[in-house]
Amino acid sequence: MPIVDGLSVCRALRRNGDKTPVLILTAKHEVTDRVAGLDAGADDYLVKPFSLDELLARIRALLRRFDDQAEHSRVIGDLTLEYGSRKVFREGKEVDLTKTEYDLLELLMRNANLVLTRERIYEAIWDYDFETNSKSLDVYIGYLRRKVDNNPETRLIHTIRGVGYCLREP
Repeated sequence: MPIVDGLSVCRALRRNGDKTPVLILTAKHEVTDRVAGLDAGADDYLVKPFSLDELLARIRALLRRFDDQAEHSRVIGDLTLEYGSRKVFREGKEVDLTKTEYDLLELLMRNANLVLTRERIYEAIWDYDFETNSKSLDVYIGYLRRKVDNNPETRLIHTIRGVGYCLREP
C-alpha cells in the first residue's frame, strides 16, 4: 500500500468500530509480523505464496463468522430498525414504510450521529446524481418525519442547513 500500511488501516477500522472481516495477505512470514497483524485487528493472516483453495476456504470461514456476528437490528432512542424483516418500530409500535422510506431511514441509522450530505444520500438511495435543486429528498424526509418523528421533543431526524441530514438522539 503506497500511502499507508495495511496495519494502520486495520487499526483505524477497528478504532472506528468497523467490524468488517480483515484478511491480511502478505509476504511477511515471521511470527512477529503475524502477531502484529492479528493484534492490529486482522481476523486472519495468510503468507504468500498460498494455495487459492486455502485462500477461498479462509474467506468462507471469515464470512461465516462475520454473518454470525452481523447486526440484525439497530436501536436509536426508541426507534428500532430490523434489517432482515425490514420492519421499523417507534415506541414499540410498528411503522409502515415504503421501500424508499425504509432505505433512507436505514442509511441514516447506519450513519447515526454523522451528517450525510444531500449528494451522498441521493447517490446511496437513488443511485443517481440528482440536480442540486431536486426536492425528492426533502419530500421523503417529510414522509419519514410524519411517520417516525412526529413528536418535536423526541425528534431524531435533524436538518443540517445547507449540508444535509443527521439522525441522532435528542
